[in-house]
Amino acid sequence: MNSIFIKKYFLPGFIFQSLIIGGGYGTGRELVEFFLTAGPVAGLMNMAVATIIWSFVLAICFELARSGQNYEYRSFIKVLLGKAWTIYEVLYLIGLILVVSVMGSASGEIIHDMFDIPNILGIVIMMGLVGLIVFYGSSLIEKLFSLWSVILYSVFVIMFIAVFSRFSDTIGMSFYKQSSDTSWIIGGIKYAAYNIGLAPAILFCVRHIETRKEAIISGLIAGVIGMVPAFLMFLAMLSQYPKVLDAAVPVNIILNELGWDSLKFIFQIVLFGTFIETGVGLIHGFNERIVAVYPQLTNKYRLAIGIALLIISIFVANAIGLVGLIAKGYGTLTWGYLIVFVIPVVTIGLWRILYGTGWRFQAD
Repeated sequence: MNSIFIKKYFLPGFIFQSLIIGGGYGTGRELVEFFLTAGPVAGLMNMAVATIIWSFVLAICFELARSGQNYEYRSFIKVLLGKAWTIYEVLYLIGLILVVSVMGSASGEIIHDMFDIPNILGIVIMMGLVGLIVFYGSSLIEKLFSLWSVILYSVFVIMFIAVFSRFSDTIGMSFYKQSSDTSWIIGGIKYAAYNIGLAPAILFCVRHIETRKEAIISGLIAGVIGMVPAFLMFLAMLSQYPKVLDAAVPVNIILNELGWDSLKFIFQIVLFGTFIETGVGLIHGFNERIVAVYPQLTNKYRLAIGIALLIISIFVANAIGLVGLIAKGYGTLTWGYLIVFVIPVVTIGLWRILYGTGWRFQAD
């Protein structure tokens, strides 16, 4: 496959996956909160619901961004919501700080577990690397995200094969522990809404897409790409169900049970890289929004904005911790994204795709 084909059909999915995988997803903690607490079977059903929502919403977003040439979230949302666009701006900033805080907290725990150093040092190292990558902009980000996605998929597949080969019977038996008194779709709707609410941050990669067909196919693929690592992680966690439910970093329990120290070390390095990806994606999305209004700003200003947001997130992460951030912070924000972003996209946005009503007018 040539590079143009990859940029059109797979790069948006890689960047979306890089945006959402972060601290909660990559450690398995988000998957516990939104899926596994509902039980093994219901959890998989909720994951299917989330994947369908992601693919549908991303397909609409990519086509709207392409047709209107709105490649950063400010112009995209301003056209979609009109005068109410500032509500999304507030949600985006809250979400950015929350997600980067989750990611920072998870980084601290991972680095502490690997090298027995204070958590705050892991947070500072990760966020310093985020700032450095943000400084160089879209071209470097696209290359790094694509490369790291390939590495990530490879490590997740290796981990799943290792776990399944040893605990396949335990994984199979876990499905008999499913409770009938649980939700089969709410977790998927909430998880999809929370993550997809930040999707406008990745619209810079839609510049490679030229036709409606390409936009829709790319969006559908992106939803699946985003969920595949979660699916593999979910099945692996079933090998240690239900004790993973209370773990701050569920993946560590899996890796410890495997007793494969080299895999654990490699996985933690890759996981640390995903934390960097998520922070870069969110902050770069915010920088693209700023540059669209003030195009004269140099990379030094991008770096300064990124550092300011990272410092705020460091304090939040260190004060609350990973489990508290996910359990306390996600609920309200999830419903906010559903109301302010998801519903307008699948109603107003879809209408404009089907009937072409005024999407091309300028956001300013």
